[in-house]
Amino acid sequence: MTDLSHLRLDLIGALDVEVDGSPGMLHLAHLLPENPAGDYWQVLKPVQLVHLQLNFLSFIQDLEQEFAKRQKTRRIEAAEKAILLRVEKNPLAEAEDSLAELSQLTRTCGVEVFDTIVQYRRLPDPKFMVGRGKLSDIGLRATQIGANLLIFDHELTPAQVRSINDFTGLKVIDRTQVILDIFARRAHSREGKIQVELAQLKYLLPRLSHSDSSLSRLAGGIGGVGPGETKLEIDRRRIRERLTRLEKDLRAITKSRHQRSGKRQRSDLPVISIVGYTNAGKSTLINTLTQSSVLVEDKLFATLDTKSARLRFPRDTEAIITDTVGFIRNLPEELFTAFRATLDELQEADILLHVIDISNSQFENQIAAVDKILEKLEINDKPIIMVFNKADRLEDKDLLQTLCRRYDAVAICAPDKSTLTGLLQKLESFLADRSIEHALHNR
Repeated sequence: MTDLSHLRLDLIGALDVEVDGSPGMLHLAHLLPENPAGDYWQVLKPVQLVHLQLNFLSFIQDLEQEFAKRQKTRRIEAAEKAILLRVEKNPLAEAEDSLAELSQLTRTCGVEVFDTIVQYRRLPDPKFMVGRGKLSDIGLRATQIGANLLIFDHELTPAQVRSINDFTGLKVIDRTQVILDIFARRAHSREGKIQVELAQLKYLLPRLSHSDSSLSRLAGGIGGVGPGETKLEIDRRRIRERLTRLEKDLRAITKSRHQRSGKRQRSDLPVISIVGYTNAGKSTLINTLTQSSVLVEDKLFATLDTKSARLRFPRDTEAIITDTVGFIRNLPEELFTAFRATLDELQEADILLHVIDISNSQFENQIAAVDKILEKLEINDKPIIMVFNKADRLEDKDLLQTLCRRYDAVAICAPDKSTLTGLLQKLESFLADRSIEHALHNR
């Protein structure tokens, strides 16, 4: 007997039955490999069963080979191959740009992006986010191209994740999970790891269901369990206990940082904090200014842990300069809450350097996203110097000058120290004024 278990259900048929019970016409249809027309299936011409001349096994094997041949043209090194999805009600909204950013986030996680899909509809479907018919097409598209993961550019409810998974049989995650995964990979310091685990657990807690796997790895040091508790209640209790312990550890770290901050304030060294959208070039800038060796990669959230270094100016004045975690639009609330201790360090800054990737077509939206987070932290009233990084990538130099005037910004190329003269002069002038104010205040 031939084993067909490794084959997909690529061919389906329906047989008419006459009134007298005899077989009528046979209707056949089969899935299609990826094709220029974008068709998902082909319906064959109906045929009498007695006239059917088709070797089903050979037909399906040939079809499988065609699927495999088409899919080999794609990069398949990654274990997970994703389709990115977004629902948008406004056709004029920048849905493609949002998906492009999600694509960057996804690739940072080591996931290969096979396709991106936008559905325009008045309201998201409460059960499936996209419409049921669209979700059927997406399932067929995933079969065509060999995708095994759906990533939504939204935050999904637990019920939506279950419904979409049940309907398509594909793994389903949302934008928040992608960002949490990146943070988990990138955090290296003890504080960063604690903050990430806090964010992950706060995200996980409301999403627990009876089908979830064991969370015993979170149970270190936890005592026995009462006989009346269900598995779900045990998991939730363990998470809450772990959250309490992590928050206590984080408070201790924050207290230690405040003590270090007090020593720094007594030394009267001014503090410059670099802020900006992720991948704007903040780490490159601090490396060039201070000859540091902060990790630099062309990836979103390449560095998460706060870095500090001494900055010496040409006139022999000094300052402390810090590099903070990159910001992003719609920062997940779990992450914002967990990282607030780190971001609160910005409260100590005398001046903020807001680094902007001026070569990015969405730089204005990125400025707005950073401003929104600074406002949420209640530090948007601090002095800010706008820094247009990657100015060498902007071909229209007249436009660059216009933008610099509009935003009162300094244009630089972070790896090139010769372009930083104007920025250093502006910083030194500000710090000189600060010293005069301090001297007058202390009289």
